[in-house]
Amino acid sequence: MLAIIKTGGKQYIVKPGDKLKVEKLDPIGKTSSSNGENSEIIFEDILLLEKNNKLEIGAPFVKGAKVEAKILRHGKGDKIIVFKYKPKKRYSRKIGHRQPYTEIEIMGIKN
Repeated sequence: MLAIIKTGGKQYIVKPGDKLKVEKLDPIGKTSSSNGENSEIIFEDILLLEKNNKLEIGAPFVKGAKVEAKILRHGKGDKIIVFKYKPKKRYSRKIGHRQPYTEIEIMGIKN
C-alpha cells in the first residue's frame, strides 16, 4: 500500500512504517492532541492511493482516504549561511538560518 500526501506545500510518497521529516506542523491542526511528541496526526490531503496494484488518482484529492502518522519529534535542520555582498558600496550582511521540521512515522493508510 502506497500513498502520496501533500503537506507544507510539498508532496511525499509514503507507505506504512516510513519515517520522514516534513515542514513543521502547527500546533493547531487536525490532530487528536496538540501536536506534541508521541501524538497522532491525520493527513487528509491524499493525491494518489495505490492498493492491491490499483491506482486511485484524486481530483484533486482522493475522497475518504486518510493517512495516520505519529509525531516523533520537532527539531531544526542544519544551519545555512546567507551572505549578501555588494562590491564598492560597503555593504555586506551575514545571517544564518535553521529550518524547523517535524519528524513523523507513518502508522497506516486507510481508504
